[in-house]
Amino acid sequence: MLSRRRRSRGEKPKAAVDMTSLIDLTFLLLVTFILTMPALEQGVSIMLPQAKTDQLPMKDKKANVVTVDSTNKKFFNNKPITLEDLEETIKGLAAKDPDVPVLVRGDERVDYGSVMDVVKILYKCKVHRMALVTVEP
Repeated sequence: MLSRRRRSRGEKPKAAVDMTSLIDLTFLLLVTFILTMPALEQGVSIMLPQAKTDQLPMKDKKANVVTVDSTNKKFFNNKPITLEDLEETIKGLAAKDPDVPVLVRGDERVDYGSVMDVVKILYKCKVHRMALVTVEP
């Protein structure tokens, strides 16, 4: 026989939401973001030279990054680029905003002239806010 529970007259039905699966999903997303954020931030993997530097104040602007890797390939904001295309891109950015910040990351194994080619382009395009990126020793 089927037994039914009877409610007393003043009692309303109680609704309950099971939060266990939502908490599990939130935890899974949190762990996923924690594991993927360092990989997204780094970009092109290079060995930076060691030097003691002061912090470069960038105000509220996001800096553009030019990278020269150990095989002498150039990247602009993590996308491969030639020196000619880099010059055109930087000229366009500097025309819109003369205070555009540009960071130059050069692998310590690449020859000095390759990094200086990038610096010459930045100087030619009249970029005033430029810095060479290093790591603390």
